[in-house]
Amino acid sequence: MTPTTAAPLAPEAVAAPVRVLLIEDNDLDAFLLGEMLRQHPGMEASVERAGDLADGLDRLHRGGIDLVLLDLSLPDSRDLETYRTVESAALGVPVIVCSASDDAALGIEAVRMGAQDYLVKGQITPDTLARSVRYSLERHRMLAALRGLSLVDELTGLYNRRGFVTLAQGHVSQASRAHRRFVLVMADLDGLKPINDTFGHKAGDAAIRIAAEVLRNSFRSSDVVARMGGDEFAVLALETSESGESVMMYRITEGLAAVNASEEFPFAVSLSIGSVPFTVDADVRLEEIMERADMLLYEEKRRKGSLRLSLIE
Repeated sequence: MTPTTAAPLAPEAVAAPVRVLLIEDNDLDAFLLGEMLRQHPGMEASVERAGDLADGLDRLHRGGIDLVLLDLSLPDSRDLETYRTVESAALGVPVIVCSASDDAALGIEAVRMGAQDYLVKGQITPDTLARSVRYSLERHRMLAALRGLSLVDELTGLYNRRGFVTLAQGHVSQASRAHRRFVLVMADLDGLKPINDTFGHKAGDAAIRIAAEVLRNSFRSSDVVARMGGDEFAVLALETSESGESVMMYRITEGLAAVNASEEFPFAVSLSIGSVPFTVDADVRLEEIMERADMLLYEEKRRKGSLRLSLIE
C-alpha cells in the first residue's frame, strides 16, 4: 500500500487541513459528522460526502483524500463487506468506521481487518471524533514510515525489536495526556532448544513462525506485535479493557490448541506469557512495563518447569 501523505500531527491540533471523505447515505448523520469536523477548534478539515459505496470508490480513485469516515450500511453494500471493498481501494488512506450498531464483535472485527477505529454514531461527540481522526492519521503515518525502515523481522514478518520500541514508544507518548489503558504482553516460545536438537533448525524456525502467526491472529491489526529476537515476542495492545484482555488470552490459547491438534508438525508449540495492564500518563516508562511483564513471563516459565519435573518424577 502507498504511504499516506498526511503531515505529522501536533498533540493538540492538526497542522494542515485534513481532506476527509465521508461515505454516508443518511443526510442527518452526514450533516452532523461533517459539522463536528468543520467546527472543531482543534483541527481544520475539508469534508466531501459520497452517498453510496460506488460514489465513494469513484472519489477515492481520483485521489487527494487523507482519511475516510465510513458507514458500513450503505444502499449498495452492507456490514464488513463494505469495509473490505473500501480498504482495497483506499491505497494507503486510513479508514474510520462510523456505525449505528454498537455490536462490540463487529467493531473488534472491523479493527482486526485494518480499520483505524470503530465509532458508534449515537456516542460520537466533536471531541471524540476529532481525537479519533488525529490518532488515526498519526498512527497511519507512523506505520507508513516504519514500512520504509529495516524494522521488520524477516523470519516472521512481525516487527523486530527496534520496530517494536519505535512504534510502541510512539503510541505511549501520544496517549500520555489521555490516560488510556494499554496492555503489554511478553511471550516466550517454550522448548525451542529441544525442537532444534531433535528435529533440526528448520523445525525450530517453523515453530517460531507458528508462534508468530498465533500471536498475530490473536490481536488486532492496530496492536503492535513483534519478535524481539530468538524465541521472544512482545505485544502492545492498544486501549484494551479487562474483558478485551481476557479475549486476547483466550485467542492465544485456542490458536495454540488448534495448531497442536492438527498434528501437522512433529512437535507441540507452547508459549509462556506475562502481561501487564497499565494506564498511560506522563510518568509511564515503556522499559519498566516490559521489565514487569518479563518477570511475570519467567515466573510462568519456572512454574511450567517445576510442573514438568514433577510429572517426570
